[in-house]
Amino acid sequence: MTVHYEDNDIIVCEKPYGVSSQESDGENMINLLKSHTGCDVFCVHRLDIQTTGLMVYAKNKNSASNISAQIADGKFVKKYVCICHGVCEENGTMQDLLFHDKTKNKTFTVQTKRKGTKEASLEYKRLATAKIKEKNVSLVEIFLHTGRTHQIRVQFASRGHVLFGDGKYGAKDNSKISLHSCKIEFYHPKSNEKMCFESFPKGEIWDSFNV
Repeated sequence: MTVHYEDNDIIVCEKPYGVSSQESDGENMINLLKSHTGCDVFCVHRLDIQTTGLMVYAKNKNSASNISAQIADGKFVKKYVCICHGVCEENGTMQDLLFHDKTKNKTFTVQTKRKGTKEASLEYKRLATAKIKEKNVSLVEIFLHTGRTHQIRVQFASRGHVLFGDGKYGAKDNSKISLHSCKIEFYHPKSNEKMCFESFPKGEIWDSFNV
């Protein structure tokens, strides 16, 4: 776990692969951060357990409430990078209706609204392409308008661009999912100063791209 910033109100860090972003029975960020800070921490947004990258946690209830309000008001900016199979369009938007099946822990695109469906929207930009094991792949930057369970994974997979390593949604190279929270922007809950943090993943297949 890498810590990028810490004060009396917040802590900004990178969540490792395979660690839950919220309190759970297994290894989780709440326990790791409590051990690091020596105080309570509050989860105000989430990443899938298979997603790595930047997160901010609150160190008191007032900060948690403030950041949660920023998220609800659309003032909290989140960007991701992923590696997907194929060569996707240079840029575009994706809008879908999604249904998350809790029993299967899997999200599906659906054509009509029904109980449990939620609208999902994102913008993307292709940053680079490469070949991995003789297969074309794309490095993509993503800006989320909504934050649905497995949203990026299912929206790209439904268009034939399943994320590299994402066996759950159809990738044959079932390994680590190549999805990383690379940028967060928000306002400090006490000073109201604009905070911006960026992180690009390194190593393994991420080094296949010249960016």
